[in-house]
Amino acid sequence: MVRAAVLASGEGGRLQAILDAMYFKEIPNFELVAVICPQKGCNAMKRALNAGVPAYVVDPELFPTMTSHSIAVANKLKDMDIELVILAGYDVPLGVIPYQFRNRIIGTFPALYPAFADTEGDIHRAVLERGVKITGATAYFADNDGRVGAIILQKAVDVRPEDTPETLGNRVMEECEWKLLSLAVALYCGGRLSLHGSRVVIEKEK
Repeated sequence: MVRAAVLASGEGGRLQAILDAMYFKEIPNFELVAVICPQKGCNAMKRALNAGVPAYVVDPELFPTMTSHSIAVANKLKDMDIELVILAGYDVPLGVIPYQFRNRIIGTFPALYPAFADTEGDIHRAVLERGVKITGATAYFADNDGRVGAIILQKAVDVRPEDTPETLGNRVMEECEWKLLSLAVALYCGGRLSLHGSRVVIEKEK
C-alpha cells in the first residue's frame, strides 16, 4: 500500500476528488493516512474529518520563518512514513518538502503548462484576455522548488465566448484538475509511472 498524505487549503475541492476516488475504489494500493492544513476550520479539514481521515493543522504563524514551517511539515510527513504527498490547493510555500520527497509530490496546474507559467494573479483571466481558444490543466511531479516539474498528464477544455474567469475556472477545476489529480495518483499507486530525465512515461497496465 502507498501511504499518502494530502496538503490542502481552502475549500478542499481537489481533496474531495481524492476522497471520492477512494470511495469508488478508483485508486489501487492507496492509503490516505492524513490531511495537513495550514489553518484550522477550513473546509478542506472538514471534508477530511467527515470522510474519517485524520486531519492536522501546522500553522505557519507559529513558526519564525516559512522554512522552519516547511521543516515541521516535512518532519510530520516522515514521522507518519508517508511515501506520496498530494497537493490539493495548498497555498503555503513547500520550502524543504520537495527535497525530502523528490519525485513523490503530485499536484495540478490550472492551465496547459508551460502556457501561462509566469502569470501572476488569475490565470483564467489571463487566458481570456489573451484570447486563447483552448485551455485546461496539468498534473505534475513537483520539482525541487515546489513548482511544476515533470508533466504526468494534461487535459484540455474549450474556452467559450461567454466565459468569465469564474466560469472558466470552475470548468477547468471540475472537468480537468479533479480528474487529473485522482488519475495521476492512481497511476503512481499502480506502479505505472516512470521518469526518464524530465519525461514521465505511463506504462501499460499489467
